[in-house]
This record gives sequence, C-alpha cells and structure tokens, in this order.
Amino acid sequence: MKTLKSMRLQIGVFGKTNVGKSSLLNRITNQEISIVSEIAGTTTDVVEKSMELLPVGPVTFLDTAGLDDKTQLAMQRIEKTMKIINRIDVAIIVCDFNGVDDYEKELTEKFDELKIPYLIVVNKSDVKKITLEGFENVLYTSVKDDENIVFKFKEALVKLLPEDFVNSPKIAGDLIPPKSTVILVIPIDKEAPKGRIILPQVQTLRDLLDSDCLTYVVKESELKEALENLKTPPALVITDSQAFKQVSSIVPENIPLTSFSILFARLKGDLDEFVKGAKAIENLKDGDLVLILESCTHHAIEDDIGRVKIPNLLRKKTGKNLVIHNYAGHDFPDIKDYKLIIHCGACMTNRREVLSRILLSDKAGVPITNYGIVISYCLGILPRAVKIFDNMN
Repeated sequence: MKTLKSMRLQIGVFGKTNVGKSSLLNRITNQEISIVSEIAGTTTDVVEKSMELLPVGPVTFLDTAGLDDKTQLAMQRIEKTMKIINRIDVAIIVCDFNGVDDYEKELTEKFDELKIPYLIVVNKSDVKKITLEGFENVLYTSVKDDENIVFKFKEALVKLLPEDFVNSPKIAGDLIPPKSTVILVIPIDKEAPKGRIILPQVQTLRDLLDSDCLTYVVKESELKEALENLKTPPALVITDSQAFKQVSSIVPENIPLTSFSILFARLKGDLDEFVKGAKAIENLKDGDLVLILESCTHHAIEDDIGRVKIPNLLRKKTGKNLVIHNYAGHDFPDIKDYKLIIHCGACMTNRREVLSRILLSDKAGVPITNYGIVISYCLGILPRAVKIFDNMN
C-alpha cells in the first residue's frame, strides 16, 4: 500500500540556478525526475518525487526553482518556492564552489526561524575546494562524479532527522497500557465516504492495534449497548468530534473521553497552543474575522463541518455576528486582520506545516486552535476532552 504524503518526510531542495539541485535529486532517486540543462531556469516549478529512502523510510523530495532565476515568470516561481518552506521537515541547500551569499543566507535565516534542520551540499568540489565557516551541517562533493554521493547524502540526512520523525509519536497508544480496551465511536453520516471510514479514524485504529489494545468500533447509536456489554469499563473512548455532545452524555464521567481531532491536534500540531487559542473565543466581538483553515480541498457537503457546523457553533457560543472565512490548501493567507484561526485535523498534511502555521500565527499575534478543540470548547466539555493528556509530556 502506498504511504500517504502526509506521513512521509518532506525534504525541500533549494539553491540558485545551475548549482546542481536537479542533478543531486536525480542521483539520490536514481531516476531522471528533474530535467538537467545548462540553460538557467530549467526547473520552472516545484517538482515532487516520493520514494523509499533507506534507512530513512518514505520521503517526498521537493525540487524547487532557482532563487536567482531571472527568466520569465521568475517572481511567481520564487514565490511558490518560498511557500514550500512551510511544508518541509528538512531542507537541502545546494551551492557550488562560489559558496554562500545573500540568497542562501536568506534561506538559512528562514529555516532557523521556523526551526527546520538543513544540510548545505557544496557541489563541484572537484573543480574548486572551499570551506564554509559558521555552518554545522555541510557536505562537500561532486554530484556528477562522486560514486559515494548517495551514501554520504543519506548519512548526513539521518543526522538531521527531527526527533518526532525518528521516534514516530503515537496517536493514542501511549495514553493507555497495552491490552487496554478502547471504544472508537464513528458516525456513519454525510461526511463518511461510502464503503469507507475517514483517514484519522483509520490511522487511530491502526495505532491502537500496533499498541496491542482491544479496540471496538461502534456508531454513536450503539455506544450505550456496547458499554453495557463490556465486563469492565473501557480505558478510553474516542469519538468523532461531531458526535461529541451525544457521546459525552452516554459515557460516564469516570471513563476518559476525547476525539480523533484532538488526538491529531497533539500528533500534528501543539495541543497546549490549540487549547490556549480556543480561549480567545470568549473575546470575540461583532464583526471580528475568523479564519477556518483546511489542509486539503474537498467538495463541501450540505452540513460541512468547516463551513456550516463550526461557524454555527461559534455564533451560538458567542452570540456575536462573526465574519468567517474558509481557506483550503497548502498556501497560508495574510492573517493580520483575523482574531482567531481554526485549523482542521490536518490528516492530509504533515506536522511541520501545522507547526509552521502555529509559528506564523504566534508571530502575528493571532490565536490558533483546531476543529476538535473548538467543538468541545463550545459544547462545554473541553476540560474532560483533554484530561487524558494531563500526565503526558
């Protein structure tokens, strides 16, 4: 089965034109996925390539246009290149024997700001040898002639891997002991694809199975009967956020309860920051702008969670006439005028992109939270929904 893009390590490849970015990527992947040419500006857009890179595992390389591109449409290409930064886990900067100048330094400053680890690959070292001062991770090589370039690159890359990628975090399996009983409440409603269940629910189920938990899947209409049939109470109940109110009324207070979206708030973002952001709901006033961010584009249904349910909950909770905008995709809009940002569960994107959005929101002074946190907050059950995490680091 193909690994989801959101679960792959995202590696951005940056640099000026004709320094060997595409040549490096072609050597690493052993495929001609990027056109190599002496003509400046050959790579005109971001080129993506997913592969298994042992011993790292599933990765996606993103080969970008040269930052010093002077060709037609150069500014649009560079703009796309810079937007990619918010999606990547690791960055590769390729330069040649001319070293690092303002173009590369601007990149390193951006990576440092977003806490993205990076490797500088100095290409064409066979032509002229140089030494870069002030950088921790540098690989000197000749992409064209170095027979050991793939091994050297992978060795350097492994040292850069983020801790949460090396030690893949659990979704829910670390919240309860092995052999624990867990009930997953999955409504079959308009948002459930026919014949399937949605991605966060699938991933949570797999995580619990990997953690040796006894896992039961029920609809909210069968939850009461399921609880009565168990000889001992479950260690945890996980529900779809849209059934939170009904499930909370059924599950006794002594049984921990949370939602898939809240689990993903921790997995893909910063749970504490999202909980703090939800408190800004109390300060919203008439006419305030609220941004609802979705990681992927999808066909909005009649009772869409991001376009209908959450806006209705917000207006009911605050009693205010809020102006709510929806934005979908990888791009990050201008947020300076917003009073609150509500992020989706982020099942279709990686943690780095969500963390980048949190950093950008914090820098702009705009509170940010997520779907599950907002729903439980508006329903008055947020303290219960996050209590299971109190003893976690």
